[in-house]
Amino acid sequence: MATSSEEKQAYQAKVKAQLDKLNAQIDELKAKAAQAKADAAIEYQSQMQELYVKRDAAQSKLAELQQSGEEAWEEIQAGFERAWNDLNSAFESATAKFK
Repeated sequence: MATSSEEKQAYQAKVKAQLDKLNAQIDELKAKAAQAKADAAIEYQSQMQELYVKRDAAQSKLAELQQSGEEAWEEIQAGFERAWNDLNSAFESATAKFK
């Protein structure tokens, strides 16, 4: 049974429409992936910035601790311990988000 030219053209148009729709869906998925990648990069940068701030605070407290006299040592030690704990918590949080 021979296929008419009209049937062939209709079938080709249908297949082309389906392919065009799939291409649009692929492009949409690609855009979503790029957005997710950008969002992840922003989150990563934010987490890294927080780590740098907390690391710098811990280093500052360590310098204070090293330069402190006997009478202020315990107070400065407590400040260093808090800064150290904040840094460790931020690091653990950041590594958990990016696993």
